[in-house]
Amino acid sequence: MARNWAGTYEYTAPRIIVATSLDDVRRVLAGRGRVRALGTRHSFTDLPDTTGTLVDVTGMPPDFALDESAGTVTVAAGTRYGVLAHWLEEHGWALGNMGSLPHINVGGATATGTHGSGDANQVLSASVRAFRYVGADAEVHDVRRGDPDFDALVVGLGAYGVVVAVTLDVQRSFRVRQDIYTGVTWDAVLGDYDALTGAGYSVSVFSRWDTDTAGYVWVKTRLDADDDPVPDVLLDAVRATGGESPLGVEDNVTELAGVPGPWMLRLPHFRLDAEPSFGDEIQSEYFVDRALAVDALNAVRALGDDIRPHLIWTELRTAAADELWLSPAYRRDVVIIHFTWLNHPDEVAALVARIEAALEPFGARPHWGKRHGFDRIAIERVHPRLADARAVFERLDPAGRFSNAHLERLGVREPR
Repeated sequence: MARNWAGTYEYTAPRIIVATSLDDVRRVLAGRGRVRALGTRHSFTDLPDTTGTLVDVTGMPPDFALDESAGTVTVAAGTRYGVLAHWLEEHGWALGNMGSLPHINVGGATATGTHGSGDANQVLSASVRAFRYVGADAEVHDVRRGDPDFDALVVGLGAYGVVVAVTLDVQRSFRVRQDIYTGVTWDAVLGDYDALTGAGYSVSVFSRWDTDTAGYVWVKTRLDADDDPVPDVLLDAVRATGGESPLGVEDNVTELAGVPGPWMLRLPHFRLDAEPSFGDEIQSEYFVDRALAVDALNAVRALGDDIRPHLIWTELRTAAADELWLSPAYRRDVVIIHFTWLNHPDEVAALVARIEAALEPFGARPHWGKRHGFDRIAIERVHPRLADARAVFERLDPAGRFSNAHLERLGVREPR
């Protein structure tokens, strides 16, 4: 049976069709029954699943199209970010940010509000300038930034059609270095969180919720010149001179130790030519208003002793606000609290419930594609435009062909 990339979710759809062209997608939609798009299978839930047909769009050719005057690139939705990034670098262009895994596909990542890191960097979805999808009528539809439904549809969870191409904002190529700082304490992190997250173009804290020590700080510095200086001390952490990874998997991470390199080989944590992360894992993630970051982190710290036995790593990141209705950063700068769990499903489910209870006073929004326990009431509480987005999806797909149990459980689509 087909599973997600980590092997921790098994798809129940009776049919998976690999599309290699737009006509393949249209043929599926010309038939009957429910349909969902399937990408690089990085969801940890039944979000992409269906009782009908899964259309795997990763077999469609990238069809790169760079418009230098507009500052955009158009690419097939099933294309991996890392593949797009290498093509852009060859042509002297770059994406503003990337997720930690370059293996994720453009359509799936933008449809779920997936992100990189950086105080001034928005989630990946915010770079979408336009997109093309096949609707329930089997016709091709184009949507552009500024169109009436655009802000509802970009983070659209596949709820209204199969996205086949995406146009993204791009900029001129740039260079980045990565440095690891060790020994940062919670007192320092919580005492000056702005100084910590503002220390680079992209900053992550890797933690196991130890009592005193927060963990490692992974700083990605955007360079004007390869010999730009970086500090040896960050708060009470010291810059490591070796290339050891805080993730403990040095054979699959991008180059560390301050070695300058092109953006697409530094902004992701993991290398495109290697297996990402740890595998056999479960992931959860929550987005909290940055203004509430310290209190939210302290609430999770109180659970640290119970979290550690089932945790591989927590990663703390930031993202800037946007205007996309179902974005986890909709109209608020956020701190992002990520958990990579051991494959302990029962224990993780219990911990997720406790973490969500601890974060409820702070209006935490879950990552759409990762394990969480939210229902329709809880999602409506933290996503103020949910009803508006649902109305758009219902109008575009009145028969619910792109709906599924997951979307109906969360109130993204109406029950059928």
